[in-house]
Amino acid sequence: MDNSIFNFCAGPAMLPREVMQQAQQEFLDWQGLGCSVMEVSHRSPEYIAMAKEAEQDLRELLSISDDYAVLFMHAGGRGQFFSIPMNLMPQGGVADHVVTGSWSRGAVKECQKYGQAKVVTDITYQGNNRGIAPQSEWQLSDNAAYLHYCPNETVEGVEFDYVPQVDAPLVADMSSCILSRQINVNDFGLIYAGAQKNIGPSGLAIVIVRKDLLGKARSDTPSIFDYQQQFKLDSMLNTPPTYAWYLAGLVFKWLKAQGGVAAVEEKNIAKAKLLYDFIDECDFYENRVVKHYRSRMNVPFYLADEALNDKFLQESKQAGLLALKGHRMVGGMRASIYNAMPIEGVKALTQFMADFAKKNG
Repeated sequence: MDNSIFNFCAGPAMLPREVMQQAQQEFLDWQGLGCSVMEVSHRSPEYIAMAKEAEQDLRELLSISDDYAVLFMHAGGRGQFFSIPMNLMPQGGVADHVVTGSWSRGAVKECQKYGQAKVVTDITYQGNNRGIAPQSEWQLSDNAAYLHYCPNETVEGVEFDYVPQVDAPLVADMSSCILSRQINVNDFGLIYAGAQKNIGPSGLAIVIVRKDLLGKARSDTPSIFDYQQQFKLDSMLNTPPTYAWYLAGLVFKWLKAQGGVAAVEEKNIAKAKLLYDFIDECDFYENRVVKHYRSRMNVPFYLADEALNDKFLQESKQAGLLALKGHRMVGGMRASIYNAMPIEGVKALTQFMADFAKKNG
């Protein structure tokens, strides 16, 4: 692996170097078994022990109490878009949704197939800058099965800096921010996260659900997406995504070795501040998110002269700065700086941006 290459992809995202090195070393011979972890039965004593340890490490990182089940599920984050209403919303029910970008809008679209998905607020704008309406302006339902929101929108770069306070169970799509900052799990009815940003490879989803919400799935819910059935069978109703689970376990141990979520959050604050401060101080670049709601994980930015976009992307790639093209829905550039991105990567990016502005301004 080249230390001078920094991958800013929004997902699948870079994994910690130490994790990749360990996985490489163990690839052909895991725990002295003479074969890969991908080749052993998920019901073997070795794999079951690893899976339980991964869950326990996650519980310790997030201080998850026994009141919550931790599930390792299939189909990534999008798989939860339909699993949540099938598990939590009764026939003919309503679920409130906060829309702050493309991912929370996707959850609405899926939920509408199973009941009423009420949008209580949509993304707001102050001029060209994206933001979030204050909770006092939300049009909440009296009888919602839950309220769904996305604390961090990967595409738009909009992030909540608070946890909404509602009577209904709070459901949070933390795919792009889980383990990046301290949270109180007890504030939520359900937390879910696709793994491919801060946890591991794509295909795996983590679901943390309060146990009193289990056992409410409608009768037509596929067994593999029924939270109660997965909980009873330790997330092994069928063969789980075994290698992704193994890598997630390595990432959890890496996070503990970094000092846990609190220590990682400090690093994330420093990385985001470095990049945003540079953008704000350089007229050549612009961020279009209200400062109060800027994401620590996903930093979209625009060149003053967007005719230079292709040149910027070509030269940044040559400089070892990968995947900086913004999402097609919003254009511009985007630097995703998840937990695994070291501050050296952000320094290299800001230095390149400074040099590029000087040459092309």
